[in-house]
Amino acid sequence: MKTVAVVLEEMGRPAPYAESKPLQLEDLELTPPDECEVLVEIVAAGLCHSDLSVINGSRPRVMPMVLGHEAAGIVREVGAGVRDFQSDDHVVFSYVPVCGRCTCCQSGRAALCERGAVANTEGSLLSGKRHFSRSNGQELHHHLGVSAFSQYTVAAEESLVKISKSLPLDKAALFGCAVMTGVGAVVNTANIQAGQSVAVFGMGGVGLSSIMGAKASGAFPIVAVDLLDSKLDLAKNAGATHAVNANDHDAIEAVKNITGGGASVTFEAVGSEIVLAQAYAATARGGKTVCMGLPHPSKMLSIPAVSLVAEERTILGSYMGSSVPRRDIPRFIAMYEAGLLPVDLLQSSTLGLNDINAAFDDLAAGTVARQTVLMS
Repeated sequence: MKTVAVVLEEMGRPAPYAESKPLQLEDLELTPPDECEVLVEIVAAGLCHSDLSVINGSRPRVMPMVLGHEAAGIVREVGAGVRDFQSDDHVVFSYVPVCGRCTCCQSGRAALCERGAVANTEGSLLSGKRHFSRSNGQELHHHLGVSAFSQYTVAAEESLVKISKSLPLDKAALFGCAVMTGVGAVVNTANIQAGQSVAVFGMGGVGLSSIMGAKASGAFPIVAVDLLDSKLDLAKNAGATHAVNANDHDAIEAVKNITGGGASVTFEAVGSEIVLAQAYAATARGGKTVCMGLPHPSKMLSIPAVSLVAEERTILGSYMGSSVPRRDIPRFIAMYEAGLLPVDLLQSSTLGLNDINAAFDDLAAGTVARQTVLMS
C-alpha cells in the first residue's frame, strides 16, 4: 500500500530547519504486516527532543529513516499469530519493543529490553524486517520501531499497548513518551514518597510530566527550573510549588534555599551534561539525582567523586521512565482520567506534516512543550 511519510535522509543539516528542510514528505510503499506484526493508521504523533536529537546528529541513527516515535492510532490489519490486537483497536506505541523473554524483560526492566535495543539501533522492527521503501526499491529504516510521522506504519505487536476508545487519540499519543518517561521516572525510577522534596530541571514535555508525577505522589516542595517564564507558568499549573528562572537566579542556590539544603530527588530533563551537574549539585546529602535527558554521546559528566561515598549520593539513569509499557501506560491514563495528571497542559499546538520542519525549529528554541501532528 501507499503512505505519505516524513523521511530524514541525513543528519546534521543546519538550523533553521524551515530553510534547510532536513525532513521531506514522500510517497512510500508500505508492505503488509508479517507474522506478529500490526498495520496501524497513525492519528496523532508528538514532536519530541529525541526526534530532534536524530535530526541534529546528537543521537546517531541509521539513515534514511521514517522519523517519529510518540504516537497513537487505530489498528487496521494484523499479521498471522497476533493474539492481543484486532482491527479497529486503539493503540499507543512504546518506543522500545518489549520482547518479554530477555533477561531485562524477565527481571521487570522492560525499558532495557535487549532485543528491542538491537532492533532500534539497526532501524528495524523486532523481527529485523523493514516495511518502508521507495519506488526504486530502496528500503528505509524505522525509528524506534514506530516511525510515527507517516499516515500508516507497521509495528511489532510488542511495540503496542491497547487503550480505551474513550480517550482522544491526540491526548493518548502523549502517553507514549512524554508522560511515560516523565511520570515513570518519578514513580518507577525514583520511587518518590509523600513529603519528599523534588526539583526538576527543564520544562519540556518530559519535565512537565515529572512535575505532574511528583504532585500526584505527594512530593513537597516541588521546584521547577527553566529559562523561560512561560514554561515555568505551565509548571505551576502542572503542580510545581516553586519556580526558578535560571536566567535570573543561581539555580543551585535557589533550589537549596527552597528545600532547606538540597532536594531529596532532582530530575534532569534537558539532555545536557552541564544541567545534569547542576541538578546533582542541588541534590541533598543522601539524595538521588535522576537523569532523563539524552546528552550527546561525546559529553562527559564531572562531579566530586568523594560525594558519592561521603554523602551517600545516588545518580540514576531513567530510560522510558523505567516503565513496563503495558503496565504503566494504562495506569497513567487512569491517573489522568482521575484528574491526577493534567496532561492536557502539555499540548502546545497541533500541526500537519507539511509544517514539521518549522515545528522542530520551535522545539529547538525551547518555546513549546509538546506539538502534535494530526494526520487528518
